[in-house]
Amino acid sequence: MTRRVPSNEDREVIRQAAQWLALLESAGTCEDDHPELQSWRKSSSTHERAWQKARQLRERFCGLPSGLAMSTLDRPDQGRRALLKRALGITAVVPAAWLLSRQLPLDVWRADLHTSTGELRKLPLAAGSLLQLNTDSAVNLDLGSGVVTLLRGEIALSVPGNAVLAIEAPYGRILVGRSAVCVRLNSSDCQVSVLSGSVQLGPLRGVSMDLHAGQQVRLALNGAGPIGVFDVSAPGWREGVLTAQDQALGDFLRELSRYRVGLLRWEPELENLRVTGTFRLDDTEQILSLLAASLPVEVQMRSRYWVTLRSRKAFTQKNSA
Repeated sequence: MTRRVPSNEDREVIRQAAQWLALLESAGTCEDDHPELQSWRKSSSTHERAWQKARQLRERFCGLPSGLAMSTLDRPDQGRRALLKRALGITAVVPAAWLLSRQLPLDVWRADLHTSTGELRKLPLAAGSLLQLNTDSAVNLDLGSGVVTLLRGEIALSVPGNAVLAIEAPYGRILVGRSAVCVRLNSSDCQVSVLSGSVQLGPLRGVSMDLHAGQQVRLALNGAGPIGVFDVSAPGWREGVLTAQDQALGDFLRELSRYRVGLLRWEPELENLRVTGTFRLDDTEQILSLLAASLPVEVQMRSRYWVTLRSRKAFTQKNSA
């Protein structure tokens, strides 16, 4: 039986539940955290299930000797181990690591090429082709057969000349030749956006179709959705930037959070503030500072892994009371 590949959204909920647990068990908790946790839990049944599972795991592991607890972190990938230790703290890292390992299949952990949160990678391929991985992404490579299998996250592939490479995704196959394309794996579909040239799509259901520069489509289990218009300048992550043009702040922050380790939260009233600009992804804290300088928001940074954006007016009133 094939195990479902968890989506980016699934992984984010798991990570948030572990971080809530770590915060409440740390010395840094404050009176506002408990109501915010309740609000987070009530906002989605998925949040509540993740929270209950995190608590059960914490209870199961709380009696382990420290030596055995630390051995859980002894994985070949030292980067992931350090990431977990920094993000969660030692009090919660054992159940969080176990929970993550249960939720993520082994083929993702053992992928030929992967990126951690905030990491971007480029890989030159044969005949001038270029593969780029966005943050928190994973692929397998079969260059002998000319196949790139997308396991998680987002990639960009450009193929010049007469070469043809295929991208295998859970919802179909994309043939790329004399063209450039971005493919992003979501919770229940993958978005295919053509930057230049044209590609051929083979959905799981339905007939094959051609997609041209400036077009995008979503592939799902039931086939391809309607063709939409795509802004070819949108995927700025390929150049290490995040671009917004009159974008809702909530949407911008959700995208920004993909590049940050830890939890990024904001008050609901900030959701529809507008953002315009181009921001460098190699310094997400600088991005937050720029937002605070240009919008009526304050950045409350309990640590670099626990950040909340609040309304500047509400923040000032609370601190002057």
